[in-house]
Amino acid sequence: MTDRPTTLALHDFALSGHCHRVRLMLALLGLPCETRPVDLVAGEHKQASFLALNPLGQVPVLRDGELALADSNAILVYLASRYGAESWLPREPRRAAAVQRWLSIAAGEIAFGVAAARAATLFGMPCDDRAAAQARGRAILGIMDDALKDSAFLAGPEPTIADVACYAYIARAPEGGVALEPHRAVRAWLERVESLPGFVAMPVAAGS
Repeated sequence: MTDRPTTLALHDFALSGHCHRVRLMLALLGLPCETRPVDLVAGEHKQASFLALNPLGQVPVLRDGELALADSNAILVYLASRYGAESWLPREPRRAAAVQRWLSIAAGEIAFGVAAARAATLFGMPCDDRAAAQARGRAILGIMDDALKDSAFLAGPEPTIADVACYAYIARAPEGGVALEPHRAVRAWLERVESLPGFVAMPVAAGS
């Protein structure tokens, strides 16, 4: 862990699970941060000023002084490495590998499962097959449920950035038509994450 930052700014969309990952990590680490909302509906993320920060035109983007960082999972790695205790991003090989596995699941099965179904349902985002996205969501919830039956958190007994990366879209899975009720261990894990000191919830979308 290094000294505390002087200026952190997050280019953010409140209802994005990817952005919530970063807001949650900042809160868990007790890091003050200025939030700069990005109007995705108006296409602000595709304007030249934003593309200069992230050429992919995606939120979130975190500014730490002169450094601009894109990609929510990469930002989690940065924050944990620079400002967090080692427990957030373990160096022990097996736990480090477990964290990386769940970061990959967050960017893969969760993103193309519950997150895609939610985006299609709430925001009308393109989705080739919503039913298939929901099925992928149910499948990964089953895998998570099995993994959490014998573990308090995804990568071991302590919370890591793996839990932060996976939390928001799993918690909001019902907004995409994927039920949490069959997955008791997942629901208990969500409660454990929500009990962490500094936890902040993602806003509920209007009409959901």
